[in-house]
Amino acid sequence: MVGRIIETSDDIAEGAAWLARAEPRFAHVLDLAGPLPLRRRGDGFAALRDAIIGQQVSVKAGDAIRARLIAAGYGDACALAPASEDVLRACGLSRQKVRYLQALARAGIDFPALRDLPDAAVMEVLLPLPGIGRWTVEMYLIFALGRADVFAPDDLALAEGARMLFDLPDRPRPRAFAAMAQAWSPWRAVAARALWAYYAHRKSREGVQS
Repeated sequence: MVGRIIETSDDIAEGAAWLARAEPRFAHVLDLAGPLPLRRRGDGFAALRDAIIGQQVSVKAGDAIRARLIAAGYGDACALAPASEDVLRACGLSRQKVRYLQALARAGIDFPALRDLPDAAVMEVLLPLPGIGRWTVEMYLIFALGRADVFAPDDLALAEGARMLFDLPDRPRPRAFAAMAQAWSPWRAVAARALWAYYAHRKSREGVQS
């Protein structure tokens, strides 16, 4: 079963209201940060292509590499799959990322079919691909497929946001964090947005104070 899909800002508002009733500290986040962002993006090959390109580089650098790749005519799977390594590296990709991207391009994934698969089945399709880890699939589920009840317990910003919001002595470890997030179902993806927003708010405040 796929479950609830987040399509619009109204869906985010519904989830945020549910969380605020279930946990007063989320109401505090909403008071501080305001409406939570939708942050939906297109699904398909391009979404995972961009996720791989963005690994371990700044947003600016990732955007520049993606722009060069597309300008050179290698933005889609059909063009990227048979391209030479030298041509792709000239766009700014590392040898490792060339391997990851070409594996993705050659995998023949039916991306539209993923929209109708349960979260665990999407994981089974994407996780075997080199360069695609659990966190990347969780981001794809949340932002590209709009799954309302997906969480990312390995995300450091989420863990740090939870530490600050819930006055924890340390960042929660992934297994404990996943268990903690069960209380936020069926809106765990909205809870993630709230924790990211709270983390950003606190960090910006720290920047003002320094």
